[in-house]
Amino acid sequence: MTQNALNTIRARAPGTRPRVAVILGSGWGGLTQHIANPVRIPYAELEGFPQATVEGHTGELCLGRIGQQEVAVMSGRKHGYETGAVDGMKVPLQVLKALGCAVLVQTNAAGSLREQMLPGSLMLLSDHINFSQRSPLVGESGSARFVSMVNAYDAELRAHAKQAAQQRGITLHEGVYAWFFGPQFETPAEIRMSIQLGADAVGMSTVPETIYARYLQMRVLAFSLITNMAAGLSNEQLSHTHTLSQAEAAGEMASGFLAEVVRSLQLLPS
Repeated sequence: MTQNALNTIRARAPGTRPRVAVILGSGWGGLTQHIANPVRIPYAELEGFPQATVEGHTGELCLGRIGQQEVAVMSGRKHGYETGAVDGMKVPLQVLKALGCAVLVQTNAAGSLREQMLPGSLMLLSDHINFSQRSPLVGESGSARFVSMVNAYDAELRAHAKQAAQQRGITLHEGVYAWFFGPQFETPAEIRMSIQLGADAVGMSTVPETIYARYLQMRVLAFSLITNMAAGLSNEQLSHTHTLSQAEAAGEMASGFLAEVVRSLQLLPS
């Protein structure tokens, strides 16, 4: 399955060898506008890639360059709540690694647990809480499956992102992301629990991909676009439509910043 997808990519984009992979969540799709000479391949043509079932996820792999940085950008991901399985991104990540990607940059839309982190804000993930206690590594064998999650979100890459934000005059919050399985939103009681346990934002993605990327020995950098205050922290009526509208409002700023971060990753040693 992985080899078939690789063969398709190499036939469509001969010689491509991206160092950086990006997974785009809701609100971050504008990054693809920053890719020079893009080669777009629908997931439907790539064996083992997910079929997009969530509004706001276009379902295509985009290959090209942002500045001098060669990239592979996934517009959309498979969420655990779509089928109940949390290994839906396993094959795509294997393919990205085989193509040459050493860094995975993840993005998502999330709810804020902090009064000062309002909708439209950006948060850099410093760590996560896997409330679901589900893992894409179930079924793997051997000692490699016992992956250390210390520094899961690479400290050097985080420092680099903070520097890029400072240079652009963008406020970049930093905090802990709590993964809830979904698709329903969290209850106010669950949000109060999350705050007590040290979470700063909540969402329904990202964590399984981080776990599997670390298993593949990829370095991970991740950002949340804050689209709402979490349940019980405001009078907002939470819905996926509301999330998408808030993400769209801040999407241009978020995507421009992300493009600069990806472009400047070339300055870091391999």
